[in-house]
Amino acid sequence: MFARYAARGLKAGVVAGAAFGLFVAFVGDPLVRLSEAVVAGHEHAGEAGGAVLASATSVAAGGLWGLLAGLCFGVAYYVAEPALPGGADARSYLLAAAGFVTVAGAPWLVLPPQPAGVEPALGTEVRLFWYATMMVAGALVCGLSLAAYSRLQYQGRTAGLGAAVVPFVLPLGLAAVAPAAATAPDPTLAAAYRGVVASGQVLLWGTLAAAHSWLARRSSVATRETLDAPASAD
Repeated sequence: MFARYAARGLKAGVVAGAAFGLFVAFVGDPLVRLSEAVVAGHEHAGEAGGAVLASATSVAAGGLWGLLAGLCFGVAYYVAEPALPGGADARSYLLAAAGFVTVAGAPWLVLPPQPAGVEPALGTEVRLFWYATMMVAGALVCGLSLAAYSRLQYQGRTAGLGAAVVPFVLPLGLAAVAPAAATAPDPTLAAAYRGVVASGQVLLWGTLAAAHSWLARRSSVATRETLDAPASAD
């Protein structure tokens, strides 16, 4: 059964990786090149070949990230499925939301995406420490949120949802005491860049959830048909 769940996650990851790779190719990389030009104060000439190579590398990396996210998603779904509320669709999207919070949402509270060319204000070790810390905090609050909702949902939907929101104070508190990240010289460009990066991650996790949900429904239908076949034959 574990192998089936992992394979389903990988299949969903292929779809999500393809969608994310296309997003990187047509939206992400052009914005990176624009931000480099704005920060440097001039257009880079004669670098068409390098830009194509960089785009191809970024697309490949996006596809691999989708595969890795899909594999982790399948394994996490196998472990967490009994505890996740709702039907198959809701469980897939809830787990995708938890993945987004863990690898992007929580870490970005301390280390928001920066346009290319912006010098980091923190050293590499400090950035890695805070990124790992916020990832752990993101995963922890998602687990605590699920546990709180499961415990209080029987007292009413409002009580369950209210309890599920409380744990998210933890990453906000950590972000409040974390060192300040670098400030981009162009706030408008920084805001646009962060919006595009966030959109890409939402696309990745949303596509992963949608593909996984469809595959789960398809597997469920196939299983029912297999179980019904002997009865039909009799």
